Amino acid sequence: MNEALKRITLVKNLQMKLKISVGVLLFSFSTLLLAQQKKTYTYATKDGQELQLDVYSPEFSSKSEKLPTLVWMHGGGFSGGVRDNQNETKLCETAAEQGFVAVSISYRLLRKGTATYFGCDCPAAEKKETFKQAAIDYMDAVSFLIDHSDDLHIDTDKIIAGGSSAGAEAILSAVYMPKYYLDGAYDQISFAGVFSLAGALVNLDEITSKTAVPSVLFHGIADNLVPYSKAAHHYCNPKDAGYLVLNGSDKIVDRLSLLGTSYLFYTYEKGRHEISGIPFGDLTDVFDFFKSTIVKDTHITKTISR
Repeated sequence: MNEALKRITLVKNLQMKLKISVGVLLFSFSTLLLAQQKKTYTYATKDGQELQLDVYSPEFSSKSEKLPTLVWMHGGGFSGGVRDNQNETKLCETAAEQGFVAVSISYRLLRKGTATYFGCDCPAAEKKETFKQAAIDYMDAVSFLIDHSDDLHIDTDKIIAGGSSAGAEAILSAVYMPKYYLDGAYDQISFAGVFSLAGALVNLDEITSKTAVPSVLFHGIADNLVPYSKAAHHYCNPKDAGYLVLNGSDKIVDRLSLLGTSYLFYTYEKGRHEISGIPFGDLTDVFDFFKSTIVKDTHITKTISR
C-alpha cells in the first residue's frame, strides 16, 4: 500500500471513530435527559381553582429509594407568577441533577386583581391573612407529597421549604410560625431545611429551638420591597394602611446563630429586590450545604458578602 493510500485509510478510520464517539456522547446525553422525569399532580381544589404541582425526579437506584426534597413556591407579590416558568423549571431540573426530588407548586394568588395589590394601601391585616392563606396552600401541597411519598420517592424527614419573594414570605411563615398561622393543623409535618430568596416574617420570636432548621438565605441590603433587616414591608409609613413591620434575612440569621442552627447567608451590599431571582451560579454550593447539614448532619455557619 503506497503512502497516499495509507493516509486516506487513516483519515477514514479517524472519521469513523469520531462519528462513533459523537454518537455515544449524544446517546449518553439523551439518556441523561430521559432519566429525569417531570410529572404534574393536582394537590387541592379551592374556590373552583385546581392547584397543581410539578414533581421533577432524578433516576432512582431502586424502587424503594427516597431522596431529600425541595418544595418550591414562586414569587410575584401574591398576584402573579407561575410554577412552571423558565427559571422555576431550571431550578427544579438543577435540583434533580444534584440528587434531589424537586417540586414547584401553584397557589392561590389572593392579591391578583385587587385594588390595593400588596403595597402600602393594602391593610396590614389583609397582608397577614395573605401570608396565612399562602402558608396553608403550601402545607396542603406538602401534605399531598407526604401522602404519596412512597410513589414519589420523597424522604419525609428531609423536606426543604423554598421560595422567592412572596413565596419566601409564605414558606418562612409556614416553617417558622406554624402556631401563629396554622393553629396546629399541620403539626404532623416537619421540615429539614429552608431556602429563602429575599424573604421576611412577622414575628422573630416564633423561631425557636424546635422550629429552627438549616437555612440558606439570599438578600440585598438595599432591598426596596422586603426589608433586609427589621423595617416596614415595602417601607410604608406608619400612617399607611399597609404598615407592617417584618424581620428580614439579617434578623433571621441572627436568630439562627443564637440558637446554634446552621445557615448559609448571601448578602449583597447594593442589592435590591432583584436578589429574589434564582441564583443559578450558586446552586451547587446551596445544594452542597443541604447535603452536608441535612444528610451528613454537619454544622455550618457561613456568611458570604458581595
